[in-house]
Amino acid sequence: MKKTLFCLLGSFLLLLSCDTKKQSEKGDLAYNFSTNTSAPDFPFYDTSLSIDERVNDLISRLSLEEKAMQMTHNTPAIERLGIPPYSYWNEALHGVGRGGIATVFPQAIGLGATFDSDLAFRVSSAISDEARAMHNAAKAKGYYKQYGGLTFWTPNINIFRDPRWGRGQETYGEDPYLTSILGTSFVKGLQGDNDKYLKTAACAKHFAVHSGPEKLRHEFDAVASKKDMWETYLPAFEALIEDAHVEAVMCAYNSTNGEPCCANKYLISDVLRDKWNFKGHVLSDCGAIQDLYNQENGHGTVQTKAEAAALAVNSGVSLNCGDTYPALPEAVEKGFITEEKIDEELAILLHTRFKLGLFDPAGSNPYDNISGDVVNSEEHRALAKEVAQKGIVLLKNNGTLPLKKDLSKYFVTGPNAANTDILLGNYYGVNPKLVTVLEGIAAKVDPASQLQYRIGALLDRDAVNPIDWASGNAGNSDATIAVLGISSLLEGEEGESLSSATFGDRLDYNIPQNQIDYLQKLRNAAGDKPVIAVVTGGSPMNLAKIDELADAVLLVWYPGEEGGTAVADILFGDISPSGRLPITFPKSLDQLPAYEDYTMKGRTYKYMNAEPLYPFGYGLSYTTFSYSQPEVSATTFSKDETPTVKVTVTNTGKTKGDEVVQLYVIDVKASVDVPNFQLYGTKRITLEPGAAQEVSFKITPHMLELVNNDGERVLENGDFKIYIGGSSPMPRSFDLGAPKMAETTLKLQ
Repeated sequence: MKKTLFCLLGSFLLLLSCDTKKQSEKGDLAYNFSTNTSAPDFPFYDTSLSIDERVNDLISRLSLEEKAMQMTHNTPAIERLGIPPYSYWNEALHGVGRGGIATVFPQAIGLGATFDSDLAFRVSSAISDEARAMHNAAKAKGYYKQYGGLTFWTPNINIFRDPRWGRGQETYGEDPYLTSILGTSFVKGLQGDNDKYLKTAACAKHFAVHSGPEKLRHEFDAVASKKDMWETYLPAFEALIEDAHVEAVMCAYNSTNGEPCCANKYLISDVLRDKWNFKGHVLSDCGAIQDLYNQENGHGTVQTKAEAAALAVNSGVSLNCGDTYPALPEAVEKGFITEEKIDEELAILLHTRFKLGLFDPAGSNPYDNISGDVVNSEEHRALAKEVAQKGIVLLKNNGTLPLKKDLSKYFVTGPNAANTDILLGNYYGVNPKLVTVLEGIAAKVDPASQLQYRIGALLDRDAVNPIDWASGNAGNSDATIAVLGISSLLEGEEGESLSSATFGDRLDYNIPQNQIDYLQKLRNAAGDKPVIAVVTGGSPMNLAKIDELADAVLLVWYPGEEGGTAVADILFGDISPSGRLPITFPKSLDQLPAYEDYTMKGRTYKYMNAEPLYPFGYGLSYTTFSYSQPEVSATTFSKDETPTVKVTVTNTGKTKGDEVVQLYVIDVKASVDVPNFQLYGTKRITLEPGAAQEVSFKITPHMLELVNNDGERVLENGDFKIYIGGSSPMPRSFDLGAPKMAETTLKLQ
């Protein structure tokens, strides 16, 4: 009886709210929904019911038009049901992005350079704290803006297969294992550990074979073999779904093997739903469903908006970032899709909002009580600095670093020295205290010392004024610090890099020539006095000339709000550098296959046979480490056993430092082509001078499996070499100063 009255009341109110409905269908998140009125007494608000019961009740009260609008990224209010607007689109790549004041952590590639999954968890836990605090504050004010929700389209776990891709900075690098462990930890921190509620909802993107070109992404077909798919492109997605239970997956703009990713039966149905048993919702990248009917610059799979909406929903895409799903009622009318299928996908999508507690009374979950004082707190600033410190990679040092803090004169110069943009990368939040490299250095030097600053050079072009009042300072300074590199003006997403004629991609691998020319002037003026290059950017660059001209080279990525402090900590030796490259730096693009070629042969440390400029896993320290001969619990073992390999790592230098211990596996003889070697373990340890620590790894069957040409994982008997050390086991690592690795051979029989 009670339910019948609810239905009658709902129908009556619907007749009285035509204007409200019309406004809702516009997706206007500025709608002035009152948060002071009590929620109507509908069963979907009853927390004693199961989520399935609540979702089904809610869907039963919606018109077809309302269902369609609730499947768009900016959902309108439904006042007759007491439902406020909600925007699914939010970003948290390295801090809450685009939503207001927040802690700005180093860009994702800088977190990748830490090789530290525990640190990734701490970072995303801090981000989700701030996200809840910001959401709680906005909700109390009745604000329902885009970028104000709790569904975060993060992390980007695509493989950074080619340094030309402008969005590679958003990833954790080129390695599937490293991407898997960092991405899994990041998702766990975002989503929390409450049995009933999600802290925030994370999203694995972009599913699946996606890494440029940016200019072609709306129409491009990425062709990949089953072997490359399951050896490189899919493992991180599998890990986030099966190990982290990520709530959402975003389908990519491009096609994969002939089918648009947002209508790809193999990816969405066969792999995601059937093989991995994924229960969360699938959403489109923004505008990707429009590409389904865009004949000129899209895939042109169908002819009309209604057909595209139906195709995507029938393919299992529950959420449309874009404006295509409002055509779903037309699609039903024309027989392209059934309302029952729409209900099915909407139910999957609404589960996420219920798991976030968005239909529960305030105070129902512990996250409702997170207050605004966590946002940009001192603890979070300290964490941002720690990530930056641990991600900075020392590429070269002839003994110049660390610098003393009381030299007579320092000269800081370069286009990025006082530039806040190079702290941010892309998908960033805003912060009231961004510490530039210049500011970080200025805070460190002795009061008796002089510090001069001149920009000296523009980012990517010659100065119009030929007068040079800058480079001469290198001649009368005890140390010159040139902050060079690239920024989001030169690399990024399709429409954000204002100085990029290639839509954010970097088809020119070189550092801008005007910066090289300026560094040459500094070198000439400095003579024997040290010149240190601090390089910013989110991708590999041709640093050969910088390596030649500078006495020391620091790669600092896009280091976040405390980036300047962290750089100064490294320069002056308060911290020993410990970052490692999560991506190979080729000597030139001539060493790589064509950008549009998605085969992995010749790419990344796993398949590249040419000698790189800097290898994957490489990074120097202010101290030195040695590795003992490995101890193995069993050199010969069966498929049911997991032997343990132990090494003792000793700090043989005079400085406290972190060592990033890395384990690599080589299949000595296999029935198909296999990678040169594969990372399968990493542990970060801190050692005082002279101290030693035992580090152990379990060798699991998964580490020894190969992927055959059909994409199947197979465990074959044979010999496997195990390498443990501070870099990848290629000769170039040791030429550049990496310690000799421990190695042993295991036999599986």
